[in-house]
Amino acid sequence: MQESFLNSYDNAEYSKGSGDRHLQERKQTNMNFEYVEELPSPEEIKKEIPMAPELEEIKKKRDKEIADILKGKEDKFLLIIGPCSADNEAAVLDYTCRLKKVADKVEDKILVIPRVYTNKPRTTGKGYKGMLHQPDPEKKPNLLEGLKAIRSMHIHVVEETGLTPADEMLYPENHNFLDDVLSYVAVGARSTEDQLHRMTASGIDIPVGMKNPTSGDFSVMLNSIVAAQAPQMFIYRGWEVRTYGNPLAHAVLRGAVDKHGQTHPNYHYEDLIRLFNMYSEKKLENPAVIVDTNHSNSGKQFKEQIRISKEVLHSKRHSADVNHLVKGLMIESYIEEGCQKVGEGVYGKSITDPCLGWQDTERLIYEIAELL
Repeated sequence: MQESFLNSYDNAEYSKGSGDRHLQERKQTNMNFEYVEELPSPEEIKKEIPMAPELEEIKKKRDKEIADILKGKEDKFLLIIGPCSADNEAAVLDYTCRLKKVADKVEDKILVIPRVYTNKPRTTGKGYKGMLHQPDPEKKPNLLEGLKAIRSMHIHVVEETGLTPADEMLYPENHNFLDDVLSYVAVGARSTEDQLHRMTASGIDIPVGMKNPTSGDFSVMLNSIVAAQAPQMFIYRGWEVRTYGNPLAHAVLRGAVDKHGQTHPNYHYEDLIRLFNMYSEKKLENPAVIVDTNHSNSGKQFKEQIRISKEVLHSKRHSADVNHLVKGLMIESYIEEGCQKVGEGVYGKSITDPCLGWQDTERLIYEIAELL
């Protein structure tokens, strides 16, 4: 596979130059921005918090298996599963260690990718924005400590479980800090129309799931996949870069919201057939979709994820086309079911969207394996 331009960038010589002078110039010319602190480069953070060679080998092997599933060379089913937001390393490691035990029992049918999401898009720009912003949700934001915390947590997940994680690419320029750890990247509904997200996805060498926008427009999602699968040239982290296209960019269905604020699911058989036909018209590489069972597909009724998962599997059995197209599910789950407010202090319970609890999660994974 073509080496990611992001990895090539990280190997480039990095120099801060006269950072203090540049900072003073920025303060003088951008009065509505306060330049708080110049952050280390991805290369510097990687040197401080390295990925051990044996972990790199684990990731290399899993990356190939995941790619083979999306290309139709491998008949396993992808399950991207974990908390809505990874807000606490101890609880995340506890959860992923439990997940590993179950993953080992179903590995003949399912490849489990732990969802370790460290950035949270906020519709209004307010509220908890994830561990990147706040390593401790009850303390003030600290982005430098956040960068270190999320990299450490992702690496610890691989060390403890051998499972390589997924994260959302909310900020494209931050992907370099994690590109040697992640095996899956999601581009959210609010970002999938953004040009920089699309072009950055074209330079990533692992699968990138492009969600349908909140409007539910399939054509927008497919256009984002066209852009991500194509070569691109653009400015990235102060460099002119060239990418070679990501053939593993694919669709993620997460439901829609209409102008009245009503949610509309798009995981039903008719939706999947429609997507299959639209994919065929576009003649895209490796046609694939992951169905997100929460968000607007469930109306954030988290226990509906159980029923939705089973309906999607039924659709796969009913149609060879749908079976070929649907490569996996996204499920939001944690140790304790539901959600809580920041500061309530319930261990292993989401502080963002509500999630399935562990008992339901474990049972559902076994049921999915039986239905495949």
